Amino acid sequence: MLKDIERKVLRIIGNYTFMCKATPSIHVLENKTGRSREGIMDVLAILAQERYIEWNRAEPERIVILEAWERTSKENTASFWISY
Repeated sequence: MLKDIERKVLRIIGNYTFMCKATPSIHVLENKTGRSREGIMDVLAILAQERYIEWNRAEPERIVILEAWERTSKENTASFWISY
């Protein structure tokens, strides 16, 4: 499960890519989130580790989206059906 800032950055990347036909720069992500460059780099590293994006610190401006939305967990699905 992603933290709020990770989910926000993932959605910004997905929406920006859809609207502008290019991935956002680190500067754009800083402006849209209010986070520092290092904070954005940390979030991108987590998203890459979780396999939502392909990214590495050596080429910070190169972001490849693998999944634009957060995955649902089995626990959430199971509890939904039980409480339904």
